Amino acid sequence: MDIDQDHQTGGGAREPEVMGSWASSRRRFLSQAGLTGLAAPLGLLSCRPGERSKTSAGSIRLAYGEIAVCQAPVALAVKAGIFKKHKLDVTLVNFSAPDQLLQAMSTGKADAGIGMIMTWLKPMEQGFDVRLIMATHGGCSRMVGSKRAGVTEVKHLKGKTIGVSDVSGSARNTFTILLSEHGIDPAKDVEWKTFPPPLLGLAVEKNSVQAIADADPNLFLIQKRANGDLAELITNLTPPWNDRVCCVLGVSGRLLRENRAVVRQLGSSLVEAAERTTKNPEETAIAFAPHTTASEADIVTILKTETHCNHPVGRDLKRQIVVFTKELQKAGIMKADTDADKFADRVYADVFV
Repeated sequence: MDIDQDHQTGGGAREPEVMGSWASSRRRFLSQAGLTGLAAPLGLLSCRPGERSKTSAGSIRLAYGEIAVCQAPVALAVKAGIFKKHKLDVTLVNFSAPDQLLQAMSTGKADAGIGMIMTWLKPMEQGFDVRLIMATHGGCSRMVGSKRAGVTEVKHLKGKTIGVSDVSGSARNTFTILLSEHGIDPAKDVEWKTFPPPLLGLAVEKNSVQAIADADPNLFLIQKRANGDLAELITNLTPPWNDRVCCVLGVSGRLLRENRAVVRQLGSSLVEAAERTTKNPEETAIAFAPHTTASEADIVTILKTETHCNHPVGRDLKRQIVVFTKELQKAGIMKADTDADKFADRVYADVFV
């Protein structure tokens, strides 16, 4: 799909084992987070700001990927005073490497962080003292193919090379699984090559690779500069993943043990910012624009392809963790002897009960 068309966000039948329903999960979170004013109606553009939090004040060091458009609601929460509304004093800490972010939370350099679940689950097997509290949205990663190389559909990837920025990153893990679900053996049918994110566009331009996968805004800007050559092939919202999440909020075990109420306030703040982003992406784009080279119009386009009203917690979040874990095991990324259900119980916590 060309850059001037809507990105594919998935359709058709959803995968029932992952979530009972997107709508019911969303309603449950909003109700438990004290944001029931956001729960009805359930259309994506019908969100309204929530009620003021009545819990005590708290300070949080929140680590996140500053340049990732999918985390733009964090910038909105700062600019629009959403954190302050929920009586939180938030200091933002920029981390780009997922392992560094997990270590920061586990060692006390940060209290909480937002990152991609498909990057976090494997290192979390090692026992980081971090718990997943909620998902923030879905739709972070995309793969595009070169029309000049004849790659305009997933089936055209056989025998081709795919460029990614990290051999164990979210894009590689995500599409290793998704390609296998769409008839491509990710180990035998394709080759993977790594390049620094800014060089992915050059790699496909020089035909070193015939497809690239990454997150936005980098992939969006590369696609925009490609003069129509790059066609969208698949995203992490393509069925059967159309109800899936990609980014999650993690908190340090210490913070969870010592101040569960502040963790709840943080989750409530982030979901309000996400809902407000869904309703008014232009406002979020203005808040986020200083952090990126993408234009405000570009940011709005990207935000509209993401599901910022999909933020499961509790049992719904656990179900997604279990399914992702089993898929990562099948792909040989996570240990085969890890009990997916017990692992999910260990790495998530429900503060909204």
